[in-house]
Amino acid sequence: MECKQQLKWLILAMICPLIAGASSSIPKRDSSCPKENLNITGGNFVLSKGYSDGSLLKYICPDGYYPSVRSRLCQDGHWTSKIKSRKTPECKKITCPNPWVFENGEVTPYKDKYYVNDTTTYSCHSDCTFRGSAERVCKPNGKWSGSTPICECDSDHCPDPGVPPGSSRTGNMFNIGDKVTYRCESPLTLIGSKVRVCLDGGQWSGTEPQCYADFTYDTPEEASEAFSSSLKSNLAVTQQYDKEDQQGKKITMNQGGKLDIYIAVDASGSIEEKDFEKAKTTIKMLMDKISYYPVSPNYEILIFATYVTRIISMRDFKTNEDARNLMNIFKELDDFSYEGEHTGTNIAKVYTAILESMKLEELINATTFNETQHIVIMFTDGQANIGGDPKRKVKQIKHFVTKNDPKREKNLDLYVFGLGDDVYLEYINGLVSQRDQEKYFFKLRDLTEVQEMFDDMIDESTSVGLCGIVWEGLENKRRAFPWLAQINIARPPQGSNCMGSLVSSSYILTAAHCFKEGDTPDKITVKLEKDLVVKVKNYTIHPNYRPTAKQHKGIQEYYEFDVALILLEKAVEINFNLRPICIPCTRETNGALKLSESEGTCRKHEEILMNNELVEAAFTSDMDTDNSPKYIKSITIKLGKYRDACVEDAKKAKGINVENAREVVTDNFLCSGGIEPKTDDIACKGDLGGATYVNKKGRVIQVGVVSWGVKDVCKEKRSFTSDADSRDYHSNLFSVEIRSFLKVHLENDHIGQPLTFL
Repeated sequence: MECKQQLKWLILAMICPLIAGASSSIPKRDSSCPKENLNITGGNFVLSKGYSDGSLLKYICPDGYYPSVRSRLCQDGHWTSKIKSRKTPECKKITCPNPWVFENGEVTPYKDKYYVNDTTTYSCHSDCTFRGSAERVCKPNGKWSGSTPICECDSDHCPDPGVPPGSSRTGNMFNIGDKVTYRCESPLTLIGSKVRVCLDGGQWSGTEPQCYADFTYDTPEEASEAFSSSLKSNLAVTQQYDKEDQQGKKITMNQGGKLDIYIAVDASGSIEEKDFEKAKTTIKMLMDKISYYPVSPNYEILIFATYVTRIISMRDFKTNEDARNLMNIFKELDDFSYEGEHTGTNIAKVYTAILESMKLEELINATTFNETQHIVIMFTDGQANIGGDPKRKVKQIKHFVTKNDPKREKNLDLYVFGLGDDVYLEYINGLVSQRDQEKYFFKLRDLTEVQEMFDDMIDESTSVGLCGIVWEGLENKRRAFPWLAQINIARPPQGSNCMGSLVSSSYILTAAHCFKEGDTPDKITVKLEKDLVVKVKNYTIHPNYRPTAKQHKGIQEYYEFDVALILLEKAVEINFNLRPICIPCTRETNGALKLSESEGTCRKHEEILMNNELVEAAFTSDMDTDNSPKYIKSITIKLGKYRDACVEDAKKAKGINVENAREVVTDNFLCSGGIEPKTDDIACKGDLGGATYVNKKGRVIQVGVVSWGVKDVCKEKRSFTSDADSRDYHSNLFSVEIRSFLKVHLENDHIGQPLTFL
């Protein structure tokens, strides 16, 4: 360590005089700057080193205002600034981007400019469906509150991607392969994807663009919530522990682990020393927080300016126990002194160093490398002035990790935290990942606030927060369905068999109709993972489930609110083969959908999961001998114009004699089956009570419970391929009454870990 430190200082001693632009043997002349004509109208200023050479002058404005010139630097007796202007600097009122780009609807009130605390409301023309925030407020950070309002007037394969404030969009066709292109009004800068493509799964490529002004910033809440949500997901996917040891500590990953994190910090002349020190503290806090998690990532930490210094390399971390000690790494960070005023900014070089480390890891073990999640976190202002364009190096990293395979894009996450006041927005936009509903670039006023919020960032002392995690394509098929439960109720002369889903460590969700009066907990057998015997404490049926409620209307058996919860005597121990499925409208599912606390609402969950007139979904058959499903049944949930025909077929079921099919199938049901626009699979008798689920962002989220069907196709045809009029109906977990029932029990769980409903 001592030798390394001496070498570091030797290099700095050699390069500093050269970077400063003068020979070390030539004495530097007095280069103080004038004290006149520095004032700003409506504000004041602070100086980092008085009026001496290298001093940074920063202008400060009251809340709701921003300086027309942010800062000046004293260089060779002159005050220089990023913005060339002869006008006296002034504090201007913060505005939000123009909301009048809203299409197919109305914005009120009309104004030329919208200032902090101004409110706008949005409504659609009569033939359009509204999505997003109906009311938005201009916030002090130059952004509108809520989400982009959209009026959906036509149904294409992908939902209308909208037009964010301050932007314009080219392209109004939303079928597979169609593109939309965005640009921002001058002088705003586009952050996000300039071009988005409608993909096969009904989603748009890239991420929704935002138009940033020079004064726009992300609040600490936005940054920490979005970043932590994404990071939690990566940590969850890569955890590799089985059980707790006697001290209660979870077994962490082996040295060839599955999560490699590269952290790079800018220490160049354009970064103030206080921002550099805050970045180091933020890194230590982040690593410390992650260390409490059941998974131990591998790290490489780099500090860069003209040259790159590795505090710890990826290879050393994986092979050297002393180097891997976090306290040693933190000491190395603390011992690295800031020498920013003497150095340039070579961002390309630090990405080159990261790529070299990646190539070495692949060379040592290509299989492990390809299974690894790679995360790059950069702290910089983006002001690269030597070394060429870093975007080229980032493209090389993307190509190296993904091998041009779109399915491998999720193996790489590239983040940038903007440091300081003058962040080169457009430049940085090319250095980050761009994926739907996710955020990878954060422009912050002060990292101190983010550090404070990291206390709440990673709180995974329980495994319930890691719902919906699956490992597909493995020999152990149970790992792809760790929430799957099969229920048998012994009752003479013939018992009943149903499916269910583990929704918390102590509750199984299933159908109410599986139970009959007189069933007791001792008669119920629940199969989860192989060789696991679980005892049932009790079961609870939805209070509004009454099969005979509409017999007087010609409905012999009525299945509305056909849901029940089985409470286990003891909470199960979560592992690879045993893990809850995600339930919508919970905070746990916010993490699965990578939504921040402020974004995560029940309405937002429904908007993401049920975002089309045909929603791709699935449910399973009963279990095979390895406790995985014998069959996975693919369906499309019919919404919008497809729902009416699906509901109408309910009148063809035995025991139903009604004029209005909505008497049988209310909005508390989801509908699947039929052959239009494609043929669905259909439920067999033993599938009832199982989870109807959607795969989203690599997580499994339950949206319904398989309840009943029009006819028993499996018995008639001995197959589970749908006929034109064979339909299945699923209890809808977005139903207010069903959600309330789940909340009462799952939020007040005293045996396992309770869920938190939104």
